Amino acid sequence: MDQIIALAAALFYAAAIATIIPGLIQQTGIRSKAVFISAVSALVLHGWLLSDLILDGSGQNLRILNVASLISFIVTFALSLSMLKIRVWFLLPVAYGFAIINLLASAFLPGSFITHLEHTPSLLIHISLALFAYSTLTIGALYALQLAWLDQKLKKKKALAINPNLPPLMLVERQLFKIITVGTVLLTLTLMTGYGFIYDMFAQGKAHKAVLSFIAWIVYVVLLWGHYRQGWRGKKITWFALAGAALLTLAYFGSRFVKEIILT
Repeated sequence: MDQIIALAAALFYAAAIATIIPGLIQQTGIRSKAVFISAVSALVLHGWLLSDLILDGSGQNLRILNVASLISFIVTFALSLSMLKIRVWFLLPVAYGFAIINLLASAFLPGSFITHLEHTPSLLIHISLALFAYSTLTIGALYALQLAWLDQKLKKKKALAINPNLPPLMLVERQLFKIITVGTVLLTLTLMTGYGFIYDMFAQGKAHKAVLSFIAWIVYVVLLWGHYRQGWRGKKITWFALAGAALLTLAYFGSRFVKEIILT
């Protein structure tokens, strides 16, 4: 049953992508209502799948593929809502593409990592903050890539940069730093709850998560300081945003990927 739900969700995500891409390439109107309906259908099925995969009868199955699928759900949900107010057409195919990969992997590849968050509410708070921090800063990384792409097109004075389906460069930059600011606040709370609630934070196998997450936090704080106090723009912004996201990816998924995927 889970495989059928995953395939149906993937088809709806693919339908949304197929509706968006021609408008981006040909600079024609995008049928936003059709995209939204496909996205909502995919998200409903994706959420149903996650509830089946994660809410195991013996606890919560937080294996790496389920967590990656959950993060994809959060990212696609946020961006799908954003399409109602902001032109995020450049970002949606990327987010939907990753969602397809993650949900199919979680549905078709077996595995388990059972936890009991109902017994440790402090850990539930920490994990929830970590998921939302990572998802928010992942969206920030996507915005940074879009900003770099738009900036390159404008510098080359290509007509594609005036595509009506793409947002203005300055709007993307403003949205980027709003997202980075929110993500950094969430990451700060994640680190605070991690140190306050998880007593074996630096135990074997967990120290790298704390260290890499803290380095990523420094990267984002420096990025915000550089932009608001020093006026940083352009490629420097993109590299900092991507570096922070890469560090968090290593922190959240590095050792789990080796243990659950490579060594199994």
